[in-house]
Amino acid sequence: MSDCCYVYVLQSDADPSRHYTGPTDNLADRLRHHNSGAVPHTAKFRPWHIRSAIAFRDRDRAAVFEKYLKSHSGRVFASRHL
Repeated sequence: MSDCCYVYVLQSDADPSRHYTGPTDNLADRLRHHNSGAVPHTAKFRPWHIRSAIAFRDRDRAAVFEKYLKSHSGRVFASRHL
């Protein structure tokens, strides 16, 4: 799929209880960015792996889904299904 936006959930290899959710156009580059230590929020718990990624054709829908995953009910959903 070209021209898509992904919402991804990372899981820390160092502390598997740690997760990070975000959007990107390029999963591989974004994972490298997190694992390089360039993202302050994730640098402490490196390395990371992609636990789940969902592709969207519409950036607005991706943003809504990301916001949901960051809510309490979204975190519960993600822990059970993603």
